[in-house]
Amino acid sequence: MAAGVGEKGGGSREGMLADKGDGGTRPLLQIGTIGHRVCATEVAFLTLNAEELSRRTEMVLEIENGNVRSGERWRWLLYVVLAVAGGLLTFVGARAQQKATDDATFRKLIDGYCAAWSTGNPDNPAKFYAKEDGLVFYDVAPFSYHSWKEYHEGVKAAIFDNMASGTLSAGKDLKVRRRGTVAWTTVSMHLSEKTKDGKNVETEIRYTGIWERRQSGWLLVHEHLSAPLGGN
Repeated sequence: MAAGVGEKGGGSREGMLADKGDGGTRPLLQIGTIGHRVCATEVAFLTLNAEELSRRTEMVLEIENGNVRSGERWRWLLYVVLAVAGGLLTFVGARAQQKATDDATFRKLIDGYCAAWSTGNPDNPAKFYAKEDGLVFYDVAPFSYHSWKEYHEGVKAAIFDNMASGTLSAGKDLKVRRRGTVAWTTVSMHLSEKTKDGKNVETEIRYTGIWERRQSGWLLVHEHLSAPLGGN
């Protein structure tokens, strides 16, 4: 039984030795030791590789996260730019629409104003004027009036009492500027008048009107009519 064990191996010291070829012997355990050392090196190498892989993975994730954050910032900036651009377009469109509406509104008012004064009856244009005292109106004659009541009586005496017929018309150069409930208009006008003594008078007039929006609509709170020096 003991001999069997020695033959297979390995139970005796001689069984653990190998011939070196020069008459010496070499312990077989050295191979086992070397094998263990190689395995330890491989483990250390694999450990380093795992740490490096982990470090590189973290770096890649940080770069990707940075790219994501950068992409989110650019996306947010794009949204802001689009929102601002959309707001500007809406604002510009609204202003253009408001201007078109104002131009049409005051074109109608000015044409109605001229038609009312052309009747030769100051009662007819009265609806275009605010009536409180202290409002100043400059006319071609005389110098000025300080209420609609003064205006009504003054125009009647200075112009209409001597006019057989007349036509006041507004040019196509009407300009309108509006700020909330206040607007001002400028336009050239022309007065064709036939006096009671048979004279025909043609007068170019420069007109500026200041309008205020009241409950009843737009009313004149100031106006200025003037003729160029030297007549026509």
